[in-house]
Amino acid sequence: MNTFGNIFRLTSFGESHGKAIGGVIDGMPAGIDIDMEFIQHELDRRRPGQSHITTGRNEADQVEFFSGVFEGKTTGCPIGFVVYNTNQHSHDYENMRSLFRPSHADFTYYNKYGVRDHRGGGRSSARITISRCVGGALAKLVLRQLGISIYAYTSQVGAIALDRDYHKYDLNRIDDNIVRCPDAEKAGEMERLIAEMKAQGDTIGGVITCVIKGCPVGLGSPEFGKLHAQLGAAMLGINAAKGFEYGDGFDGITSRGSELNDVFVPSSENGVGSVTTLTNHSGGIQGGISNGQDIYFRVAFKPVATILQQQDTVDIDGNATVVKAQGRHDPCVLPRAVPIVEAMAAMVILDHYLLNKFIKM
Repeated sequence: MNTFGNIFRLTSFGESHGKAIGGVIDGMPAGIDIDMEFIQHELDRRRPGQSHITTGRNEADQVEFFSGVFEGKTTGCPIGFVVYNTNQHSHDYENMRSLFRPSHADFTYYNKYGVRDHRGGGRSSARITISRCVGGALAKLVLRQLGISIYAYTSQVGAIALDRDYHKYDLNRIDDNIVRCPDAEKAGEMERLIAEMKAQGDTIGGVITCVIKGCPVGLGSPEFGKLHAQLGAAMLGINAAKGFEYGDGFDGITSRGSELNDVFVPSSENGVGSVTTLTNHSGGIQGGISNGQDIYFRVAFKPVATILQQQDTVDIDGNATVVKAQGRHDPCVLPRAVPIVEAMAAMVILDHYLLNKFIKM
């Protein structure tokens, strides 16, 4: 299960402390201009060592394409790429060789496969999401030609939260601060909380909100191809993701149908016969199919499992022991997870756009 998507597909490879992270993109439309500056910018938003509230691992995360691109344009052939690991501190994990770290994948990986890479989590490391950001950047290059834009931002860290209504914020200001929060005052509070957690050797979780604008009507399909289900699967496949809701989500359960229904009205924006809705409680998706309104959803992320404090655990032989992590770790995944959420959303939307061109069911 290392391949994601139906027509637009990403197959990824690599481990946290291996030689490189990479992948193959298949189904990329031909003739798309490859904007290397944009692609690298997307990787820079995810890379470690970008601020005092992220891990100190210092990686340039420079992507190199091997195929599928000719004279600056995509050819329609598979796009192979790689990002080399250059700043591994594998010795920081030597004391983890025979231990199961609490709330990590160590125990489950070892029991499933009988072997595991203890250096930074190996394949289960969040470093593997580099491939997703490359795939998402390529998908965004196509989507922007279709007038579709994707904005994700940190909307909550611990108990510090923005208003759920994304219309209250300028989504073009998301990258104005290191937390990637469009509210400068709240961003300052979040930054201080994350810094406090880092100083204590602890971690904190939060929520990322994502808004997709310009999505046409008709993406997704009934039953097992519902668009919101595909988005949910994509988001819950991100490291540390613990929850997904779209539209009004769990908040909507206290409302009545008369309050929550999105009433249809005529629209003059797209010519005679076009319609819109007065509200968008549905989050841009009805019956599993996009309805032309903004798609918006929220993803909950747990506190990072690696804390720089002593914890009880067991070794691979089942003996009780203690563990204390060493090395460089994020006190909060939110700032670096923002571009990953956008990348996964971009791949889902492009995949379903391409599906919609061939399948009407």
